[in-house]
This record gives sequence, C-alpha cells and structure tokens, in this order.
Amino acid sequence: MASNATIYKATLQIADMDRQYYQDHALTLTRHPSETDERMMVRLLAFALHAHESLSFGRGVSAEEEPALWLKNLTGAIDLWIEVGQPDEKIIRRACGRARQVCIYTYGGRGADQWWEKNLATLTRLNNLAVMNLPLDGSRALTTLAHPSMQLQCTIQEGQIWMADGANSAHMTLTILKDASTPFGQ
Repeated sequence: MASNATIYKATLQIADMDRQYYQDHALTLTRHPSETDERMMVRLLAFALHAHESLSFGRGVSAEEEPALWLKNLTGAIDLWIEVGQPDEKIIRRACGRARQVCIYTYGGRGADQWWEKNLATLTRLNNLAVMNLPLDGSRALTTLAHPSMQLQCTIQEGQIWMADGANSAHMTLTILKDASTPFGQ
C-alpha cells in the first residue's frame, strides 16, 4: 500500500435479484493517490455485480500483476479476474491466460469508446473475456456516494442497477460490449 493511500470503509447491502444474491459486506478499499473517486466507485460497483464471499480487491493501480478484483478458488487458481477502466491489451491477454473468466468494466464516455474501437479486433478473439461499459452519467453519479465511511445499498434487477446512501443515489444500466463465449461457472 502506498504511504499516501486513503482508506475507505464501506458497508454494502446487496440485493441482486438477477442472481438471487442477498448479502451484506463490510469492505475496506484502499485508494491509491493516482486513483480517482470515480474509478474507486466503479471498483465497488464491480464488487456488487460479482459479489461472493471469496471475491477480493487487488493491491491497486500500482500492482500490474493483480486485477482490480479477483476470485480465487480453494486451490489458488483464479476463477474471475476483474479490471476497471481501459487496461492495456497485453494485460488483458495475460489475464485471459491466467483466469477462467475476465471481466472489464469501462467508463469515462468518449475515452472508453475510443479504447473499445482500438482494441475490438483483438479482444473479440478472447473467449473467456466479457467487456461492459458504464455510461458516463452513471460513473459520475457514483462519485456522489464516495465518502471515507459509506453505508450503501445496491439493488440489481433486470440489468438495472441502483446504488444509494440515503442522501444520494445513482441509477445505471451497463452496456455489454462483449459477452464471454465461455461463461464463468461452466
């Protein structure tokens, strides 16, 4: 952890009707000095979308060998590798070789669109890769929820996502740019 990293604590109540997953999680997020609130909250959203008792955050933006989040099985093999933002194509290919499934959550509007257009030909060949795009207004709305101590509720139903803290809320729908042809769990 970087010496100037900021620690965020989040109590996250998840009601995911699409997966029939209902659980509360007490999470600690370390925000690297170069990381924005927007990226940190997209990491938290990715956690909510894939919540599992063994899902954990990687060491952060400074650790290239670790993803934003990952799920390892009891043998130590990586079942799920999750990246946020616009990762380098080389990192994605390496992740696809190491994990059963890789998910990327892009955000940032036009920059994310340009990243996808640039990498489309290479990434479509990776069978265990899924790529989702969070609309710019959705990722920006998430930043209104970022506080050092957060009490959040996340509801997911029919692809719609609502996240709220009692005073502010964010509603969004992810756009699936690429679905994995080998879905996780098969």
